[in-house]
Amino acid sequence: MPREFPIGLTPPDWLVRNLTPQQAPVNRAAVVRAAVAMALPLAAGLAAGRPAYGALAAMGALSGVIGDTADAYRMRILNIAVPQLFGALGVTLGTLVYGHGWYAVAGVTGVALVSGMISTIGAVASVSGLLLLLNCVIGAGLPLPAPWWLAPALMTGGGLLVLLLALLSWPLRAGVPERTAVAAAYRAVADLLATAGTDRAEAYEEARRAATHALNESYDLILARRARHHGRSPELTRLLAQLNAITPVIEAAPAAHLAARPLPPQFPDALRRLARAVEADDRTLPPPRLPPALTETARAVDHALRHTAEVVTAPDVDPRGTDDRLGRPAALGVRTARAARGVVLSANSWRYGVRLAVCIGTAQALVSLVPVPRSYWVALTVTFVLKPDFGSVFSRALLRALGTVAGLVIAAVVMAEVPLGWWDVPVLFLLAPLVPALTPRGYGYQTAAITPVILLLSDVLNHQGTALLLPRLNDSLLGCAITLTAGYLFWPESWHTRVGDRLADAVADTAAYVEAAFGAAADPSARARMRRRLYRDLSVIRTEFQRALTEPPPTGRRAAAWWPLVVAVERIVDATTAARVRVRHGAPPPSAAEITQVTLQLRELSDGVRRARTLTAVRTDLTGPAGSVLEPLRQEVAAARSIASPH
Repeated sequence: MPREFPIGLTPPDWLVRNLTPQQAPVNRAAVVRAAVAMALPLAAGLAAGRPAYGALAAMGALSGVIGDTADAYRMRILNIAVPQLFGALGVTLGTLVYGHGWYAVAGVTGVALVSGMISTIGAVASVSGLLLLLNCVIGAGLPLPAPWWLAPALMTGGGLLVLLLALLSWPLRAGVPERTAVAAAYRAVADLLATAGTDRAEAYEEARRAATHALNESYDLILARRARHHGRSPELTRLLAQLNAITPVIEAAPAAHLAARPLPPQFPDALRRLARAVEADDRTLPPPRLPPALTETARAVDHALRHTAEVVTAPDVDPRGTDDRLGRPAALGVRTARAARGVVLSANSWRYGVRLAVCIGTAQALVSLVPVPRSYWVALTVTFVLKPDFGSVFSRALLRALGTVAGLVIAAVVMAEVPLGWWDVPVLFLLAPLVPALTPRGYGYQTAAITPVILLLSDVLNHQGTALLLPRLNDSLLGCAITLTAGYLFWPESWHTRVGDRLADAVADTAAYVEAAFGAAADPSARARMRRRLYRDLSVIRTEFQRALTEPPPTGRRAAAWWPLVVAVERIVDATTAARVRVRHGAPPPSAAEITQVTLQLRELSDGVRRARTLTAVRTDLTGPAGSVLEPLRQEVAAARSIASPH
């Protein structure tokens, strides 16, 4: 009989959430690239009699492996090459201040400020800022080989080797990642149709979030690639048209779900066949065989599927009829200027930059005053942990400590049993693939994989063996303590700054969407963009809530209390879309008074969320004509008002 925990020994929910591994597929190609890209430079360095050079190049390859996350080849160039340039700049600046005492402290602290500020721009900028500071810390803390340009060249060369390996199959697989992404969106929407109208409410919500995520990734991939084309690419135009064609199907899904009548299985099956056609670029698929549509919602899904099939099988797509449902990205120069202006003027970028600079300055000053061997590891820990865009700072500090302990156990076995020299190559060949394999599981698992790799390469540079292990553990714990104190406890971000204001903005945008959904003058493309942005914003808010749930009270408890309101707002958007679909397929449109009543309630809800410290349940009487298409929407708004109110 299994033994149960006593009540007092039951681990808290936030700890369980932190330690639970995330489910994610392993990128086998990235695993192979990591093994080759990190072991090859070390082998070359040993063969040339310069093992330190090989170790530095392998360290550069490690940073490239961390950024090797994109499927599309053009995105791989951005994700790997751009951060490498910032990394080269960082190690150069660090080398210039190495051994200069308090000037080094001031220099690394200044780099930390810049790193934190540019990290708020986006995903590529965040990794670039991370490598800028990491390599600067390494350059300022380790005696690197002269001349000054050699270490940056070696580390950049290692990162570019990862990029070269990642681009080898581009001539043979051009366009395949983009088609795969669009096909994945089609399959996600097929799963959404399969759960629509059933009594499996949780399965439907999960399928809707998966469809939103797949569509976001597809649009980001296609539009980012189009932004680099001066003219219209026929292939990209076709893929964009196929993405746009799936929008009416997504809009019809909420209506089908609210009808509480499962759709015939032929509907999701037809969409899965279209997904296979998109992936194979097959334009010979026959028209879908669908059962007779007898209701408004069935007619909506039927019409949407037939339109999607026509777009997928069309021999040519007219570029003039292909609009961007999220808006075409501006030119690179325009976006760069906007990003730079946003970094300088954004309070959020300054807040994060100053937080990171304070923590790095504290770490550098502390190790300058207290003798700590190889003190750069403390600042490295701070740099890795204090990344709020990568997850909760508290959670990352906890997972960093646990992952370091696990990694040190692996490193202890390796350093105790494997002699220094050529045996390091096969060991690194086996350890390096663990980085891309375990990174999707969570930050603790990534730390456990990276730690033995870095320690092995550090041993090649300084020949300290197992004497490295205990100081590295102490340095990691010290870095976590500095981050939790100077970067977390001393910077208690307001709940409204972190989540409340974002949620209030989303509710206000929902009110505008309700008005646009039933306005005769509203542009269909603008309406679609508004809905897509709403779902994207709600996805970001949901992610922030999930991060907050991994923190101890009071943050975790407050996030759990506000969570139902996030779900309620998502249901309001679904109900609005469903009502719009019903009107388009024959239902009487709502009156202006009904629309005004609902939008007024939503704007009051937005104001209440913005001002409220705690949630207060208040009953709201929302009535309207019997049988109106807005009746489900009124019920959802009333449910949301019962969760949060300005009173």
